[in-house]
Amino acid sequence: MSNIAVITARGGSKRIPRKNIKEFCGKPIITYSIEAALSAGIFDEVMVSTDDAQIAEIAKKAGAKVPFFRSADTANDYANTTDVMLEVLSAYNEQGREFDVACCIYPTAPFVTADKLKKAYAVMQEKQAEALLPVVKFSFPPQRSVVQNGDFLSFKWPEHMFTRSQDLEPFYHDAGQFYFIRVADFYRQKKLIMDKTVPFPLPELEVQDIDTMDDWEIAEVKYRVMKKRETAEKQ
Repeated sequence: MSNIAVITARGGSKRIPRKNIKEFCGKPIITYSIEAALSAGIFDEVMVSTDDAQIAEIAKKAGAKVPFFRSADTANDYANTTDVMLEVLSAYNEQGREFDVACCIYPTAPFVTADKLKKAYAVMQEKQAEALLPVVKFSFPPQRSVVQNGDFLSFKWPEHMFTRSQDLEPFYHDAGQFYFIRVADFYRQKKLIMDKTVPFPLPELEVQDIDTMDDWEIAEVKYRVMKKRETAEKQ
């Protein structure tokens, strides 16, 4: 079994300039993803896919490999993660290297740890799944949501107007941190969330989209709380 971790980090970022290497709680945010992948001990290759020389230099200093640069086609605002992964895996194939499992890790995912990666990989293997997706439960049940009709609000699903929250089916969403995929199935289906994808639930404290500076500040607060709890548990 040969495994690769791919950290996807293009240079362009409109809302938070230089987002992928901006300092987060004391060090460039991308280094958290790299260090987690390296420390997990389950990957034969840990690489960063980027089009940016400065990101590449920081990545290599953190211990990742940058064997080639991302193409212009996958570095624009319209390329998706699937496109990037297909390009990376194809480039390795051209070098005569093939992998059984790939893990795509986002560069702005400081909540990813080596322990999470190891546990997620074990779950994927145990379930014999094609892919694994970290998810987090919606804090408020979507079945009780309201929508605007003209000037007024109405329940989207009025049949749940008086349903107790604890009686509603839990809904989850992508945690936006990493994806495990079996490469052969990925080539066949060409999507990260495949037909046989198993969930890897995460607590809300350890999940935060980082799209704005407000998100960034919230993420730093959450991260410090997470580390404080980890320290307390070890004592």
